[in-house]
Amino acid sequence: MTTHAPLTAGKTARVLVMLGVLLLISVLVSLRIGTFDLSYRDLFSILFSSAGGHGAGESARAVLMEIRLPRVLLALLVGGGLSIAGAIFQVLLRNVLADPYILGVSGGASVGALIALATGMSGMFLLAQPLFAFIGALLAVAAVYALASRGRSGDNTLLLSGVMIGAFLSAVILALVSTMDSPLRNALFWLIGYLGNATLREVVILFPIVGVLLMISLLAAARMNVLALGTEAASHLGVGVDRLQPILYVVASLMTAAVVAFSGAIGFVGLIVPHICRRLFGPDHRLLLPASFLGGASFLIFSDIVARSVLHPAELPVGAVTAALGAPVFIYVMRRKS
Repeated sequence: MTTHAPLTAGKTARVLVMLGVLLLISVLVSLRIGTFDLSYRDLFSILFSSAGGHGAGESARAVLMEIRLPRVLLALLVGGGLSIAGAIFQVLLRNVLADPYILGVSGGASVGALIALATGMSGMFLLAQPLFAFIGALLAVAAVYALASRGRSGDNTLLLSGVMIGAFLSAVILALVSTMDSPLRNALFWLIGYLGNATLREVVILFPIVGVLLMISLLAAARMNVLALGTEAASHLGVGVDRLQPILYVVASLMTAAVVAFSGAIGFVGLIVPHICRRLFGPDHRLLLPASFLGGASFLIFSDIVARSVLHPAELPVGAVTAALGAPVFIYVMRRKS
């Protein structure tokens, strides 16, 4: 069993600075790499000056500001948001295998978002797609929890319930996709997880949602440490479990719904990143949550670089890359639990 030194301000600062530098590197590499050749000199010239400058023409500016920058920023918010949601679900369910994708929450959000698209509601008011996704995510959480509460097989009951609900939701998703007018390939890419259609408008909508939910989760971090001991122990130690748990369920579900509404169902980020951060930095949520956010953002940006590069000039959906990386981690963690 891995032991960790008590959390101090110095340790927190060192870890967050290190992860912040890693995130900055991932952002710069992602902005640099692509079909259009863009040097770092051109990159900084476009980002920090009003004119293209240094030979960076209008085409370079358009590629950076209209394609790459929105994509990188969306990957940052989605990766960080999914990691936070995964960490919250893991402490709520006291199961390190809990993940929005595996639990069917991403599937529920996808169904909600697709209903908004298929019915035309997404074009009627600005936040229709995230709102429908949130409703779908909450219904999925409720269904998984209700199904698992009837079981008698321990922690794995919840995961099996999530798989069952996820399989049902996949059938609903296929039925919805078959009725949509949009090209099937684009719809399937979105369902697997795709960032190629990112826009600054989506980033502007998603940023305050993720920011507020992140702040709520950070404010609850100390109480989450106590909740990790179990609901009975947390109650005895003065934590209002009946109030805290519903808030955390809503925060994790809304976080999942918001990012899925714009990126599709990207799997395993909420499993891989909190698990690695917990192993490296310890289980204290006062550090684990911000570390998971920064680590998740970097992880998804690098995964998107792989998705854009591995079959160049063709492009993979980023969800295929995260699934390829996450499935072995899931199997490893499950075997350790067994």
